[in-house]
Amino acid sequence: MNHATTRAALAALALALGSALPAYAHGDNHAHTPQHGGVVTEVGDMEYELVARPDRITLYLRAHGQLAKTDGASARLTLLSGSDKTEATLAPSGAGTLEAKGAFKVSPGTKVVALVMLPSRKVANVRFAVK
Repeated sequence: MNHATTRAALAALALALGSALPAYAHGDNHAHTPQHGGVVTEVGDMEYELVARPDRITLYLRAHGQLAKTDGASARLTLLSGSDKTEATLAPSGAGTLEAKGAFKVSPGTKVVALVMLPSRKVANVRFAVK
């Protein structure tokens, strides 16, 4: 194996292991209960709830249980449903929410990767699996 192939294999292994590890909430046992009927993922001190519907995708952001400020925020989503790949850009739509309207192929099993950009924070890479 050459060095490029070895590096690619190690990178793929690191990604697979990183996504297989459970996310722990700063030492507490609180459950990440959806408040809007979506799927919840925690990254750092932020909780992200994705509500994906065929005509609208909404991302709710909470920090320490409170809705996060979304002024100046945005998110780029990639939706993977079978062999279909769709992208969407979300913009602020109210307190603690980012949203996009359109036609989206979402069904149970759809994987969603979100790059969330909030002012004064690092870009968050958030992953979801639609139920």
